[in-house]
Amino acid sequence: MRLVTFEHGTKSPAAGVVHNDFVFDLSDIAPNMVEFLALDEPGWSKARQRMSGKATCKLGDVKLLAPLLNPPKILCLAGNYQKHVTETGRKAKEKSRVTPFLFMKPTTTIIGPGDGIRHSKMTDQLDWELELGVVIGKTAKNVPEEKALDVVAGYTVTNDISSRHLLHGGEVKDQDWQRFYDWLMGKWQDTSLPMGPWIVTKDEIPDPQNLHLLLSVNGVVKQDGNTSEMIHSVPEIIAFASRLLTLQPGDIICTGTPAGVGKARGEFLKAGDKVLSKIEGIGEIENAVVGE
Repeated sequence: MRLVTFEHGTKSPAAGVVHNDFVFDLSDIAPNMVEFLALDEPGWSKARQRMSGKATCKLGDVKLLAPLLNPPKILCLAGNYQKHVTETGRKAKEKSRVTPFLFMKPTTTIIGPGDGIRHSKMTDQLDWELELGVVIGKTAKNVPEEKALDVVAGYTVTNDISSRHLLHGGEVKDQDWQRFYDWLMGKWQDTSLPMGPWIVTKDEIPDPQNLHLLLSVNGVVKQDGNTSEMIHSVPEIIAFASRLLTLQPGDIICTGTPAGVGKARGEFLKAGDKVLSKIEGIGEIENAVVGE
């Protein structure tokens, strides 16, 4: 199934399911996507039944929003592809010697298909990072690796837009940990997490470790990778994260980006650029960069 959050006419955002280019409203089942996912299999069963009835409208007549507008948590991985690690000037280490590096983004970063990526005046180096988004469907704590995929609801396309260099009013800052916190705060800018176009349920993605990822800027390919290149696999990431904190339905984990980011090329996004993010088996989203 393809699960969406959509607007149609004057209707408030609603959860829905897409089938044969038609949208079926699920708002009478759950008021939003997070609460729909929390219903687990009973909710999925109702959605399947809904698809056999009359559609609400054509897919082309709705505005697709980010499938998750207010997820409980947004977890992201840093440095989860070896070639990306080396392209940024760091030395790649053996997997046995590293743990997943997790950080979080606020929900105010989320935008949907077609929404603008705001180029904040706080940065002069705005970069792209195409990532597979893993959507959690069950409450989970201390999940063993071999059962980790059982707690997954599905997958979506995400782009971890990153401000590589923060501007602090023209003043040079040299506090302890300045570089680390500038890097972290550079992940928090409003509109810095394009997501969509929908959540493809896990039954339609038999192997999340074999998906082609492709990102282009103004039609020029910048990232061309595969999830098979991850250092830590999706099950490993989920198991590790669930040892740190409780995963909840609607949580999303952005699993790291392959090589090809702008920083490694000395190229950065500017107002007017169009960024196309695509993952095999899921779909694509396009977002234009807009000035602040």
